[in-house]
Amino acid sequence: MNKKSLVKRLMPYVMVYKWRILFSVLILILGKAIAVADPYILKLIIDALVENKEALIPTLIVLIALYFLLQSGAEFMEGIRTWIFAPAETNIKRLVALDIFKYLINLPVSFHTDRSTGGISRKVTRGANGLETMLFFVTGNIVPTLIQLIFITVVFISLFPWTFTAVLLGFVISFVAYTMWAVEKRQEILLTANKYDDEASGKSIDALLNYETVKYFTNENYEHERYGSFLSRWVTSDIASSKMEAYIYRGQGIIIAIGLTALLSLAVREYLQGGMTIGDMILVTTYLGQISIPLSFLGFIYRRLKESIADMDEMFKLLDVPNTIKDKDDAKVLTDIKGEIRFDDVSFAYSNEREVLSHISFSVPEKKRVALVGYSGSGKSTISKLLLRLYDVRSGSIKIDGIDIRDVTQESLRGVIGVVAQDTALFNDTIFENIRYGKPNATKEEIEQVAKVAHIHEFIVNDLPQGYETVVGERGVKLSGGEKQRVAIARMLLKNPRILLFDEATASLDSKAEKVIQTAISELSKEGRTTVVIAHRLSTIVDFDEIIVLERGSIVERGSHGELLQKNGVYARLWAIQNNGEGSE
Repeated sequence: MNKKSLVKRLMPYVMVYKWRILFSVLILILGKAIAVADPYILKLIIDALVENKEALIPTLIVLIALYFLLQSGAEFMEGIRTWIFAPAETNIKRLVALDIFKYLINLPVSFHTDRSTGGISRKVTRGANGLETMLFFVTGNIVPTLIQLIFITVVFISLFPWTFTAVLLGFVISFVAYTMWAVEKRQEILLTANKYDDEASGKSIDALLNYETVKYFTNENYEHERYGSFLSRWVTSDIASSKMEAYIYRGQGIIIAIGLTALLSLAVREYLQGGMTIGDMILVTTYLGQISIPLSFLGFIYRRLKESIADMDEMFKLLDVPNTIKDKDDAKVLTDIKGEIRFDDVSFAYSNEREVLSHISFSVPEKKRVALVGYSGSGKSTISKLLLRLYDVRSGSIKIDGIDIRDVTQESLRGVIGVVAQDTALFNDTIFENIRYGKPNATKEEIEQVAKVAHIHEFIVNDLPQGYETVVGERGVKLSGGEKQRVAIARMLLKNPRILLFDEATASLDSKAEKVIQTAISELSKEGRTTVVIAHRLSTIVDFDEIIVLERGSIVERGSHGELLQKNGVYARLWAIQNNGEGSE
């Protein structure tokens, strides 16, 4: 990532806590000034003892007291700095994570269907941890070391010959330059290892999410071997990265040894020539210790910073994914609708290869019930996705009460539409919370009421030992298909939408469950709401106001059940197949 780009990304979050951060920096500078002054007081004590054995006790007492105050003061200032800066550090990470999550959750369906959830999760997690690491090392090591080095350089210039300062700065510059060069060489290997790590993680999560399919086909060993192959590639890259790290540490050790030896040699020479005192010798060696210890960690810190920046780069790149389904700047809020739906000459394709819908036009009058039927792949479910604006039409328009859905906010559009899909996904939470998801502030009485309408209340109360507090498991795996659908209907009812959309809600259910769901749908659709049902079983929609038959993305027939049977066309053939038991869609 370009450094300017990273600063630009982070600056809005930093500015939220600018005064806290500024104050912590001032405390840091004061603390480092105290830390550098402390060895100088020690030098004065030693020189006083060496040069004047009859030194006045009061002078020594004052110097020792000052040494104690400076020694404890440096640690005290560090504690104050941490106490001030910690809330800023943690909250910056929180704000970044929230913004990334909000952006991802608002991206269109096409983004989520084209990417691995596990891979995205790893990028966000690593990026957030990388941000925390960067803030920790920059404020806890790099900036403090730099400030301390500046103070020590000033002391060297003031007290010692210029050669001491030249050797000190040469040592520091050589060490930093070598470390940066070596870590840059290692970075490419590290990025490759991260790539393989992402792939391995994505495959393992995908297999765990689809564990039932794995077991149906007894492919446990296959998934194990496939995961192992991805891990093997990661291991190869990670080992190469570790070897390169060992070379970095070896080079750093040599540079530190040369720098320390050179400074110590200068100090010994000056002392022997009478240019330095014992206190000066101790001062130089103390400062060397203060610098060499944090510098010895520089390789590790710089490597971690590079890793963190790379991880943050991958995370922030998610913010560069274009959101193709966006509200207009002047988008209206869709409220108080009657519920009329109109498709005007709508065409759509998921890609440029094949058109899914071709010049579709139909309307659903308010409070009427319309069914969409047809063979698989005819475009029925695509119509529901377009109505919810999960995708935008390629041409034509979709209107509710005469208002183009592209001219209203997505939140208000989906707020007036209640959906029950064929494959209902529930959260790994209680039945109570899954139903309440339709209206987060709903009361217990409201939840029980909609559960009764959805014909699920008696089952929850009588058949489940924990009642509404029963946890349904990942995606609702602990409930049957019919039970999940009834929970979905209750959740949708709690939302109280004006338009009902059932996308093959009974297609995968047994006859008993289907009958219960049919009854619930029939009761709901007669309550004055506009209803659109994408039907798999035609017996569920024989009394609807209109049935629209699709084939290969076009409307081929429309009318009532009786009218369509008289035409003896596609609908009549579908009806015959289902009622004669000769096959299925």
